[in-house]
Amino acid sequence: MTTPDIDNINIAAFDPMPTPAAMLASQPLSEKAAAVVRQGRQDLKNILDRKDHRLFVVVGPCSIHDPVAGLDYARRLKALADEVSDTLLLVMRVYFEKPRTTVGWKGYINDPFMDDSFRVDVGMAKAREFLLQVNEIGLPAGTEALDPNSPQYYGDLISWTAIGARTTESQTHREMSSGLSTPVGFKNGTDGNTEIAINAILSASKPHSFLGLNDQGQVAIVRTTGNAYGHIVLRGGGGRPNYDTVSVSVAEQAMVKAKLIPNVVVDCSHANSLKKPELQPLVMSDVVNQIRLGNKSMVGVMIESNIEAGNQSIPADLSQLKYGCSVTDGCVDWATTEKMIRDAATLLRDVLPERQAG
Repeated sequence: MTTPDIDNINIAAFDPMPTPAAMLASQPLSEKAAAVVRQGRQDLKNILDRKDHRLFVVVGPCSIHDPVAGLDYARRLKALADEVSDTLLLVMRVYFEKPRTTVGWKGYINDPFMDDSFRVDVGMAKAREFLLQVNEIGLPAGTEALDPNSPQYYGDLISWTAIGARTTESQTHREMSSGLSTPVGFKNGTDGNTEIAINAILSASKPHSFLGLNDQGQVAIVRTTGNAYGHIVLRGGGGRPNYDTVSVSVAEQAMVKAKLIPNVVVDCSHANSLKKPELQPLVMSDVVNQIRLGNKSMVGVMIESNIEAGNQSIPADLSQLKYGCSVTDGCVDWATTEKMIRDAATLLRDVLPERQAG
């Protein structure tokens, strides 16, 4: 029996969602997609274990809002990935959930039609369909885990997971990460604090028990075994970058003190580029130079990239949206992306094998 005067007083409705099992059954994992996921995860683990000398690059739109443009980007990226595969492992950035400081468009899953209709059921199905297509193109996919229930719907299509700066300190996200099937990159806090990311890696490496959702859509006690592939993502913060040699060295020392392998990923965007997308190539160039000068901890980079440069506001008339241009953070364009990745591959081709051998 409910007590309407005290129960759910701020809830307007409970709209039903398909269960994870039902959605997976309606859009099953193809053999090709499954093979790409398995290989992507194993390649990333091998890089983190220093068994693969390559640098991994998580690159793609800040967020997906147009699946047609998104797949156009994916096909371009696949050709580039094949070209540099001896030196770089390219993982397509496929972000569907956007954290907001106050309000704003929360992403493709939350509002797929971008009209405040909030058809999460449709958005989840469309997100899964998009990931299937990306993997069938032959690209491993990386995403940010924001909603703890979402991995049940599309986690089988993800090769790499990020935990954002706003949620790295969250116990819920640390617990969730302990059960994810992918390597997980924890970003430092928005104030630049790396200690919370290191604590998150330690926490996620241990077993946890918590309330969650099973594939039948039932609330369940989730019991995890721990995730051994947590690593830090330096994204700057507090109004300054933190990819410089001193900041990287401090992060390395803190990880070693915590008895962690010093695996460092540098986010070329956000505070590291002072939120100016056109500065991302300079960050990437600096990372490449540090590796050439002997750095051994940098194992990956992140780039916010799209077909067109910059970003745009969401217009009332969606037909006025510019094709291939971000509706969230600004991105570098495709031509710049190609140059960043080709230049890095050229400069690192002979260096990375020696770094691993050393």
